[in-house]
Amino acid sequence: MKYQINNKYFDFDSQAFIMGILNITPDSFYDGGKNFCKDRAIEFAYKIVSEGADILDVGGESTRPDSERISYQEEMDRVIPVLETLVKSNFPIPISIDTYKPNIAEETCKIGVSIINDVSGTTYDESIIDIAKKYDAALIINHINGNVRNMHNIDKDKNIVDEILLFFEEKISLCKSKNFTKIILDPGIGFGKTLSQNLEILKNIHVLKQLNFPVLIALSRKKFIGELLDKSPFDRLTGTLVANAISVYNGANIIRVHDVKENVEVLKISESILKPYKFISNNAH
Repeated sequence: MKYQINNKYFDFDSQAFIMGILNITPDSFYDGGKNFCKDRAIEFAYKIVSEGADILDVGGESTRPDSERISYQEEMDRVIPVLETLVKSNFPIPISIDTYKPNIAEETCKIGVSIINDVSGTTYDESIIDIAKKYDAALIINHINGNVRNMHNIDKDKNIVDEILLFFEEKISLCKSKNFTKIILDPGIGFGKTLSQNLEILKNIHVLKQLNFPVLIALSRKKFIGELLDKSPFDRLTGTLVANAISVYNGANIIRVHDVKENVEVLKISESILKPYKFISNNAH
């Protein structure tokens, strides 16, 4: 699995990659308000680069449980000034836009964004696939239950891995029907899943890899870690690092994180231990 994304070549068969999170929101569960003004957001984006991230993921709308949905214009007002400044300054790594709205995706791709991170997994509007194809952007398809308004509803009885496989198979088929295959799969840790379901997903990343697309794991400081450790989001770094190390061992191609420096070190140590056999094993899927 090899993708050219903007000015960077991603060989997912030879290594894993770090996606650093920049939330330009007042209400995200961990860093809400921290980088809400333009200057602080730009400063933090370059901090993410200096710490070794491979991708910057920029979001203007929180998707934490009970968060408020915002308008197109409000989301644009949050992200566009930051993105324009970063692109004009020749930002050195690919930029992802965390949005489920096709019009936001298109306007940001016009500026220079090269990855669309759709938390709805195209369930909000399938035309987001057409936008990704038009701009040769990679599309991250996130598994959710239902839609963006009820995506945190939990079905405790479902076989979560089978559910995710079926969801992804349908979305992959839809993308292929549009002659688009630059896809990254995100099983949606924390989106309408119980603690045991989240753990089951992480144990079975290798099963998702059988679909032959890169898998992104986004578990940074999430609730299931707090449930296991009885810790607030501000005290979940150690749990995040352990879970990400295991995710890489189980086949994750990208890990999406708040704490870039620490996770870069985890990735370096993990891959040093796992090579040479890990990626040979992954190639077999």
